[in-house]
Amino acid sequence: MEDIFKKDLSGALVSPDEPGYEQLIASIFDTMKLAYELNSGYHTPDEVRNYLSRITRQEIDPSVTLLPPFYVDFGKNIRMGKRCWIQQGCTFFDRGGITLGNDVLIAPKVNLITINHDPNPDNRSATYGRPIVIEDKAWIGINSTILPGVRIGYGAIVGANSVVTHDVPPLTVVGGNPARVIKTIETQDKE
Repeated sequence: MEDIFKKDLSGALVSPDEPGYEQLIASIFDTMKLAYELNSGYHTPDEVRNYLSRITRQEIDPSVTLLPPFYVDFGKNIRMGKRCWIQQGCTFFDRGGITLGNDVLIAPKVNLITINHDPNPDNRSATYGRPIVIEDKAWIGINSTILPGVRIGYGAIVGANSVVTHDVPPLTVVGGNPARVIKTIETQDKE
């Protein structure tokens, strides 16, 4: 029997009927309990990072700032670089894997969703994941949704209320539903 957690992260279909599915759901509820504790009451920045470390099972750099509430389903497939800033009310569904580079800015109410359902109506309860990667210095605008399998390139900006269905090239601004390239970001090299 293949480990259901590895299968889930691999992008293969995972069905509620297969062995180990109950363990996957139990793990999600364990994570939701930690998220509930994080979201109930005031916590210092260090306490918030401690909760985030427990949720992700990863050491979180002291330069990372997360402003609760924070909603997460699995938690263990989130990787964060240094100096990430995550605002209130964000939802990370990370079963497919979420990677944030260094200096990533996430505005309030952003949804990073790595899981989708089988389009076959006879197997609709089965899910599959695709990773989301947000490269260094990207900025995700308020109330945007990034869908499974999307890579946001270095320094890119996702405009407010956007739904991102495809990869975003580095140093571009995208917006809309579905998001499309609006312009290129001009940079000046400092010598």
